[in-house]
Amino acid sequence: MIALVQMLRVLRTGFVIALLAGTMVQADQTTQSPDIGPETNLPLPRYVSLKASEANVRRGPSLSHRIDWVFTRRNMPLQVIAEYGHWRRVIDQEGQGGWVHYTMLSGARTVLIDAETAALRSRPDANALENAVLELGVIARLGDCNENWCQLTTGGYKGWAPKEMLWGVNPTEIRD
Repeated sequence: MIALVQMLRVLRTGFVIALLAGTMVQADQTTQSPDIGPETNLPLPRYVSLKASEANVRRGPSLSHRIDWVFTRRNMPLQVIAEYGHWRRVIDQEGQGGWVHYTMLSGARTVLIDAETAALRSRPDANALENAVLELGVIARLGDCNENWCQLTTGGYKGWAPKEMLWGVNPTEIRD
């Protein structure tokens, strides 16, 4: 009888361990990669732009959370770093951010000039003709990008700028 009780304990312990191991494997299979947004299945982090001329930035993902500040620059590039329901956690160029309702954001890509000045050139070449000189903080629509240059459009001008002078595009991002 004692041997039977001991055997049952061993079997029960083994069953609990197997059950826990199965639960852990199942949990790993059902949770998504941290690189994919749980709501949109789009990559995280990713860049978007501000669709509205004003958007409340909240402390948490709901209307009941306090407004920390308001973004006031239409087309400003933002980086989505998290998703929850209809809310996106975003940061700006300075790393400041919070939760914004998804309707305030656009998938249209823009960049911010992140250097004192950036020459907008006719081709992706440092010796190409300058079409314009863009100043720090200018917002431009993002076009094609190769390894080192991105095509931009702003203020009626179009040209290429070095990727290192832009915020709103990943250093390794290629766009056709």
